Amino acid sequence: MSHTANPAGSGDDKTRRDFLLIASAGMGVVGTALAVWPFIDSMNPAKDVMALAVVEVDLSPVAVGQAITVVWRGKPVFVRHRTPEDIEQARAVNVASLRDPEADEDRVIKPEWLVQIGICTHLGCIPKGQKPSDPKGDYNGWFCVCHGSHYDTAGRIRKGPAPLNLPVPQYAFLDDTTIQIGEE
Repeated sequence: MSHTANPAGSGDDKTRRDFLLIASAGMGVVGTALAVWPFIDSMNPAKDVMALAVVEVDLSPVAVGQAITVVWRGKPVFVRHRTPEDIEQARAVNVASLRDPEADEDRVIKPEWLVQIGICTHLGCIPKGQKPSDPKGDYNGWFCVCHGSHYDTAGRIRKGPAPLNLPVPQYAFLDDTTIQIGEE
């Protein structure tokens, strides 16, 4: 019985070589992923940073007509307990006449509470209007003294260079006197 050797590169040897190459490459990819994962995972925000992603605010001490400022994600958030007059002024506006058309009802969950990020949409200044002694602009809301943007009692831009309304963050009422700003 004669035995003939397969020439180099024949079907069986080539299949075995391809399998070994693919298996070695696959193991290399898996090994690299396992080695790199701890470094990638370390780039996730720490738990103390994630805790700042959600802020609970007790509204019970805020009287009608008062405003407070809380910090959320390093930004000032203006919370105003609006008077019936504030609400009436905000709702009486012809929305179509606004630069950034948005109805008051679309900016609030409960009409008496306005929650918005207190950063002017022009150049990032902090508008005045939170303290009773602050200038509130021509529309009894907020006034950015840096460049003259006037916001109304719903935080909508009415006059000046700011292109957009003061943004409303995601928030929810946990009960009648507590809101949660942000999401977990």
